[in-house]
This record gives sequence, structure tokens and C-alpha cells, in this order.
Amino acid sequence: QVQVAESGGGLVQAGESLRLSCTASGLTFDDYAMGWFRQAPGKRREGVSCIVRNEYYADSVKGRFTISRDNAKNTLYLQMNSLKPEDTAMYYCAAARACCGHSACPTDSNYWGQGTQVTVSS
Repeated sequence: QVQVAESGGGLVQAGESLRLSCTASGLTFDDYAMGWFRQAPGKRREGVSCIVRNEYYADSVKGRFTISRDNAKNTLYLQMNSLKPEDTAMYYCAAARACCGHSACPTDSNYWGQGTQVTVSS
């Protein structure tokens, strides 16, 4: 079956960096658009970035975050630099059929990981 797993979250201070990883198995990774989402307590889940052949970013992370993928390793990355307290959230990756702007298109057939927590202290 399909499995998606995120890693790399942690507690950092404002201005520091983290790199998130997401590995996917049980699917043909190259066929999927891959997206990062985040959800802070009490807030709606929001799309952060999506990659298929091009990369797309939410305005709030543009210039600070970089999405990339290694199809040979079935792995998605999110390099997060200049982190801010408002970046604190649970970060999820999703495998989808396409990017809808900076979000992986929401469908019932998307595959999701369990999330990794990112906490940025001021």
C-alpha cells in the first residue's frame, strides 16, 4: 500500500533553518505532484508549496522556502530558511495528481503523511 512519511521537524529559533523530508512508497513517485501543507493550532490547513515540473510557493514563504524532489529516491524536500514564529505548525506532505497553484490539488485520492512538527521560537 501507499505510505507517505515526513521527517525533519524540530524546535528552532527565529532566523534559523530546517529541512523537511518526505518519502513515499507504493506509488510511481514521478507521476505525482508533491505538495507541502501546514496547519497551526486553531487555524485551517494551508498550502505552502507544490512541485511537479515547476515549483510554486505561497506568498508567505516565497524567498525563504525551497521545495525540491529527488525522483530516484522517492523523496520530497522543503528547505526552510529565515524561519519565523508564524511558521510554527504541523507540516504535512501530500501526493496529488496536480498542483493547484501553490497547493497540491485537493482530491479524495491524495495520499497524506502523518506530519512533522515545526516550532519556531522568538
